[in-house]
Amino acid sequence: MNPRLPAEWEIQDGVLMAWPHEGTDWAYMLDDIRPVFADIIRHITRFERVLLTAPHAASVVDYLVEACVELTRVRIYEIPNNDTWARDFGPITVLFNNKPVLMDFGFNGWGLKFPANYDNVISKSLKLQGALLPNLNTIGLIMEGGSIESDGLGTILTTAECLLSPNRNPQLDKSEIEQALASLVGAKRVLWLTHGGLAGDDTDSHIDTLARICPDNTIVYQACNNPLDEHFESLKLMESELKSFTAPDGSPYKLIPLPLPRAIFDEEAHRLPATYANFLIINGAVLVPTYRDSENDLMALERIGQAFPGREIVAIDCLPLLEQHGSLHCVTMQLPQGVLA
Repeated sequence: MNPRLPAEWEIQDGVLMAWPHEGTDWAYMLDDIRPVFADIIRHITRFERVLLTAPHAASVVDYLVEACVELTRVRIYEIPNNDTWARDFGPITVLFNNKPVLMDFGFNGWGLKFPANYDNVISKSLKLQGALLPNLNTIGLIMEGGSIESDGLGTILTTAECLLSPNRNPQLDKSEIEQALASLVGAKRVLWLTHGGLAGDDTDSHIDTLARICPDNTIVYQACNNPLDEHFESLKLMESELKSFTAPDGSPYKLIPLPLPRAIFDEEAHRLPATYANFLIINGAVLVPTYRDSENDLMALERIGQAFPGREIVAIDCLPLLEQHGSLHCVTMQLPQGVLA
């Protein structure tokens, strides 16, 4: 069938998101988090459409109107959600003979950490409501969108800590996971990172918090140059692994390090997983999370711009998103061309 997992920078129909409401973990800080979601939606709709799920559409419409969002570019579907991490419960679009098929992998709350009964059926609900055009294949394999990166040519970048987690697919070993990736998303090779991780991360080291494949055999990655920081050793070891990888043509990858944001803590003094690697690529732009850390924010924007010449680099204040241990890429899932009805 010749499956191929498109790169994120390929043409998209839109982006899937889920609205924060009183039934989510955002309930205690809706006034702080809703402006972040509205800002992300407003910028995405400058370039493409947004597919938005929410238990009740009317209140969301009112909020988006006040936030000056272009509503003609937003489709809202009344579907309940446990949380808002669309990257991990949304469908992964794979091209089979160049035709899109939606792969609905199982989502179990990042290894049974959190409830996911509503989130795990959102893709099915969207298909039933006519929001999505291609066939939807329900897959028994547990796998989140944030756990894999694709160059669109058969290379998959991932982390051993996540894909080999005993609470995801305990019956499968590494070679069997690779075989599944080959048959389901067209992986010709899998690059495994065995080091790297951020304090406060609930995902077991999702690759989209650490290293991102970009055009022209480039990898942008989260670095740490402060020997006193708790991340220094693991991120240096990850950097060494990235330097050992080669692109499909056998050449070394061009590596672009990102500064580590200043240490950010919650009210109980637990460090939060701030990372600039959690950016979103859309048609004509890259949305980059920032954390009110002027020097590092500016450096990250500039370095991500190096990887995406010709695209607008848009800063999004994502500091409130860290309160629930995620960032910008985590709350979005791109929908490639041919997916939206």
